[in-house]
Amino acid sequence: MKTTVVAGNPKPASRTLDAGRMLAEALMSRPVDNVVDVVELGPGLLGWGDEAVAAAVRTVQESNLVVFASPTFKATYTGMLKLFLDQFAGGTGLQGVVAVPLMLGAGPAHALAPDVLLKPVLSELGATCALPGLYLIDATYADDPKLREYADRWAPTAAALTGL
Repeated sequence: MKTTVVAGNPKPASRTLDAGRMLAEALMSRPVDNVVDVVELGPGLLGWGDEAVAAAVRTVQESNLVVFASPTFKATYTGMLKLFLDQFAGGTGLQGVVAVPLMLGAGPAHALAPDVLLKPVLSELGATCALPGLYLIDATYADDPKLREYADRWAPTAAALTGL
């Protein structure tokens, strides 16, 4: 059983990454196995065949559950996350991966963004997207009871989907 967090924030070691880790750990009741902080992949994301990007793709593909986390940027997920997701084959690139979309934003106006914007691309890549997305306010995510409530509600489903 492998759990991974993919953070598509242009700032390294971001609140987005922290929130993704918190969510994955709450869902699976254990520390995450891998973290892909997409910003660390740098210019390798702009082409094909970069060794570090390929290794990050393999890490995600070998995971059972992946939290895909992004800040809300211009009302959607970041271009940086999109560049990373473009590295996966359409239809099968995330086959066998249970994907959980997570987005952070400044206010409630984009609360549907994880389900309306991020979940469809994850589904297109073949991920199992049976859990709803989660949207948190970036200034208060660490203390927001919504994260714990979400985990309590969906942890049994995540466990069933990942074969625990």
